[in-house]
Amino acid sequence: MRPISARKSAILCVLDVGSSKIVCLIARLAPMEASDTLRGRTHRCRILGIGHQRSRGIKGGAVVDMEEAEKAIRLAVDAAERMAGVEVSSVVVNSTGGRLSSQHYQAKINVGGKAVSDYDVGRVLEAASATTARQGRAVLHSLPTGFSLDQTRGVRDPKGMIGDELGSDMHVIGCDAAAVRNLMLAIERCHLSIDAIVATPYAGGLSALVDDEAEIGATLVDMGGGTTSTGVFEGGNLTHVDAFAVGGNHVTLDIARGLTTRMSDAERLKTLHGTALSSTSDEREIISVTQVGEDADHANHVPKSHLVRIIKPRIEEILEMVRDRLQSAGYATQGRRVILTGGAAQLTGVAEAARRIISPHVRIGRPLGIQGLPESAKNPAFSAAVGLMIYPQFAGVEHFEPRSQQMQQATGTDGYMGRVGRWLKDNF
Repeated sequence: MRPISARKSAILCVLDVGSSKIVCLIARLAPMEASDTLRGRTHRCRILGIGHQRSRGIKGGAVVDMEEAEKAIRLAVDAAERMAGVEVSSVVVNSTGGRLSSQHYQAKINVGGKAVSDYDVGRVLEAASATTARQGRAVLHSLPTGFSLDQTRGVRDPKGMIGDELGSDMHVIGCDAAAVRNLMLAIERCHLSIDAIVATPYAGGLSALVDDEAEIGATLVDMGGGTTSTGVFEGGNLTHVDAFAVGGNHVTLDIARGLTTRMSDAERLKTLHGTALSSTSDEREIISVTQVGEDADHANHVPKSHLVRIIKPRIEEILEMVRDRLQSAGYATQGRRVILTGGAAQLTGVAEAARRIISPHVRIGRPLGIQGLPESAKNPAFSAAVGLMIYPQFAGVEHFEPRSQQMQQATGTDGYMGRVGRWLKDNF
């Protein structure tokens, strides 16, 4: 995606397609001064319209029913358009399904002892990303995590520096191509084009991380309805991504099976009484459970401890899977700061369980720095959606066009018409 100019305002529409809800946000992005708290943001976001629908046709972050998914997306976008009073033609969308994974690549080029130019940086980034295509996988992000110049490593921006050999470390985030194609098809059937597809943990990190958390090291855990995804941030960069198809909907399913009640009643019990913490008062507190096929007049009354004994093992299983997968990828969790986002992170006791299982330094992450967001949306469930609005401000990290510059390098000029075309593209 082409980055938004730091001096221009823009209208942006984003679409968070999850397993439990589909959210559409329309916002106006206006230039702002740099902030020490929210690093890297160039624009202030003001929400103009919001629409959300119960997710249909989506399971584990992937489309399983095209007609239902299309219908839910249409309703969410229509509600946001009516509220904002604008008509949108393109969206930024997130992706959680399709087995998100990370790959790291390195590349080096010879710059011949001259000062490094934009063209050289584009060349080394292209060389690092040229080896990223894998059968059946789609590349969502190619993020440079650092440069090297001769023997000097950890270079942030090599432009203008002199050396012989320029190197780049590239973090590539990919997922199954079929999952992305079906998601794109469902959106395009709603007569919308796609500006960019963003990995959910990356979007959540852009929304919820503050100050120096990304610099000193933090792990974002997005606990959604059908999936749980993780993103590791170090040195100001996203360095690792992972996801697995277990989430809050599995807790609801466990309750429905364990108490033989409807899914809607199980969701209500989870929201009103659910907790991942055991208490001595659980045996004394009685909750009403309507059995499948029965009416409310014939509800069973069971102690709350029954509900806790169903919820607690599943939450612990999810957090243990996060810990084990991070450790197997080489990222020790003990002592690392952990930020929990996603709808399932709102369940009582999840943060305490994460402190016991993953790391003692845990907090609940909420979307930050956004104006006009309703109170009902200022919670972890909307972190990914808000992060999609912030992504265009950081898209310049991934945006490079070395091929178009090769003619300039060969001829020393790109011609009058080329300069006019580029001016029109940048300003309109």
